[in-house]
Amino acid sequence: MDSADNGSLISRRIHITGIVQGVGFRPFVYNLATRLGLSGWVLNSSSGVEIEAVGPEAVLDEFIARLRTDAPPLARIERITVTSGDPTSRDVQPATCDGPPVFRILHSEARPGEFVPISPDVAICEDCLRELFDPRDRRYRYPFINCTNCGPRFTIIRDIPYDRPNTTMAPFVMCPDCQAEYDDPTNRRFHAQPNACPVCGPRLEFRAGPDASPLYGEEALQAARAAIRAGRIVAVKGLGGFHLACDATADAPVARLRERKGRVDKPFAIMSFDLPTVERYCQVDDAERALLASRQRPIVLLRRRTDAPISPLVAPGNRYLGVMLPYTPLHYLLLEPADGFPVALVMTSGNYSEEPIVTRNEEALERLAALADSFLLHDREIHARCDDSVTRVFMGAELPIRRSRGYAPYPIHLPFPVRPVLAVGAELKNTFCLTREQYAFLSQHIGDMENYETLRFFEDMVEQLTRTFRVEPEVVAHDMHPAYLATRYARSLEDRLPLVPVQHHHAHIAACMAENGLVGDRPVIGVAFDGTGYGTDGAIWGGEFLVADYASFRRAAHLRYIPLPGGDAAIRRPYRTALAHLWAAGLPWDEALPPVASAPPAERVLLERQLARGLNTVPTSSMGRLFDAVAALAGVRQEINYEAQAAVELEMQVADGVEEAYPFGVGEEVDPTPVIRAVVEDVRDGVPVGVIAARFHNGVAAMVREVCLRLRVQTGLNEVALSGGVFQNVTLLERVVVLLREAGFTVYIHHLVPPNDAGISLGQAVVAGRQ
Repeated sequence: MDSADNGSLISRRIHITGIVQGVGFRPFVYNLATRLGLSGWVLNSSSGVEIEAVGPEAVLDEFIARLRTDAPPLARIERITVTSGDPTSRDVQPATCDGPPVFRILHSEARPGEFVPISPDVAICEDCLRELFDPRDRRYRYPFINCTNCGPRFTIIRDIPYDRPNTTMAPFVMCPDCQAEYDDPTNRRFHAQPNACPVCGPRLEFRAGPDASPLYGEEALQAARAAIRAGRIVAVKGLGGFHLACDATADAPVARLRERKGRVDKPFAIMSFDLPTVERYCQVDDAERALLASRQRPIVLLRRRTDAPISPLVAPGNRYLGVMLPYTPLHYLLLEPADGFPVALVMTSGNYSEEPIVTRNEEALERLAALADSFLLHDREIHARCDDSVTRVFMGAELPIRRSRGYAPYPIHLPFPVRPVLAVGAELKNTFCLTREQYAFLSQHIGDMENYETLRFFEDMVEQLTRTFRVEPEVVAHDMHPAYLATRYARSLEDRLPLVPVQHHHAHIAACMAENGLVGDRPVIGVAFDGTGYGTDGAIWGGEFLVADYASFRRAAHLRYIPLPGGDAAIRRPYRTALAHLWAAGLPWDEALPPVASAPPAERVLLERQLARGLNTVPTSSMGRLFDAVAALAGVRQEINYEAQAAVELEMQVADGVEEAYPFGVGEEVDPTPVIRAVVEDVRDGVPVGVIAARFHNGVAAMVREVCLRLRVQTGLNEVALSGGVFQNVTLLERVVVLLREAGFTVYIHHLVPPNDAGISLGQAVVAGRQ
């Protein structure tokens, strides 16, 4: 129906919440209302989109239905509320005898205390991509092309409502052509806040070194491409910060980047121009293709092909590559497959290890000078730094590893309303979470809270997001570990707000429950496996079986404690953890075993004394540390240079077709001694590492099933939530899920937030919000 029927006119006031600003929603409403012959208006407010529409009742019913069914692709409608309006309002200009009905777009209204979810940054759309490479288009090869369906959002927004004066595009005054597009409701650039062109918008700049003379525009782009082809490292300014880019097919620049960045083995992410190129070096299924090409454009972990033309230094000891497609017009221009350009670029974050990603030009020229040879800059300011997201496909669905660009700060919709909470998250892979009503706003990836720079980033984003979403926290939730920087930050607020400590593994399970929409107070069996979490008894937990609801938990079973000698030193040197497990199992430190041979004799003497006397040791039930011990015993890795490296490399060794499983002693304490003894025996017998790795993974999965079966008998519970960083290991996760489902359990895993510590803040928020 495209015109109004005759009949009496009525009015409807419509309020729409969700991602409905900066996504072309108002022009969509305007054009739909015009086609249907309605009069009225639409505007953005601080709480969503407001509409008043006047026309026949049947036409209004169709209009309201099509608001949801025909909405723009980037819109995410949470709720549509309809009430009676006033057809005689001065803001409504109804039809007259002399002309058609008038529907208008009114100026935005800022209302105190109200908020609207903000759209994440969105990858370039197909329309803009066509224009980018069309010589007839006035934006041909313009690196900052965008429209209402794509482009920067979160990283340029200073405040809501999302209008140009509230963004970092405010300094760029639109030329007459851009202004005409911006003002035309029928144009897809209507009120596209980053709208720009070569005449009036941001421009590209290249410097061959921090003090070199600049080049601009296409000349700058080609100079950057030439530098990469020549094997140089180029710092490239993107949406949420700088990347360090180099040829991913050549060993020399990748090795040089590793040396400069201090990143010995941790995998680099890479970017290629299109899907066919990615398929030249990775195995890609349909779900992975869809995720790669999604508007979020995350880094997706893909199985590397054996004939991949990618330097082995990109991801040493790993069967997977972290791959992303271009998500900005600049990326497409930079990676254009011409002139013998590499099929893939390393695109890693522009920072020193464990520091926040660099966002400002001046900062890049100073702080990245020791890392990059050249700099590709632009003059559009980044207001909110935002790293690339990392994810993978598991059993046909998404399993996030790092939730950041393209996802944050879109909220998690909670299964129940909670009071306003600020949850400050964990020490590693930190995110924080703000709650308001049934929304949980998770920050972008903050990083490891190990230095002042990261703490400042954390504090700045807390201030920005509390202001943007109009959240006034009533309580602050934090981890129980007293030494975490995030916990110290929480304590700095205790003179103004009550604090709620939340046990680390309870937060893991609560996060999994919340994202899966569990309501009420019914408990689940929670399996929380990770490396480190402060326990209620002061020990380091990490191999936990909880009976938990949102408000409380009971520790129902756990891995038996072993003494961890030297704390963090044992984490960095898995051979120490292996020696501790050997000692706890009553096994001699035979120098034929790899971890024993790796420990210097003087250190062995010291370790033996520590373990015997309990000096400088901390008891731990950590499953992550058990993975480290087995990796060391099997000869996979004795020292690590990034988190969970030994466990990751052990997973990469798992052989196919192995059915045997190492046994655990199962009770309220789960004893790993039989596993350690079996691994030692297999190592001495020369059993291949891949078989040892497979038997261990099989054994952990079988143990999880057995413990859950015992708990089902004790409690009658049939729902199991799996969380914690160990469940990033998809080899283990698949085995556990399959065995539990075969045993009749309902199994919940993560699909919206990571199972690692990046999801902790969500769990803290719902626990504190329900208490």
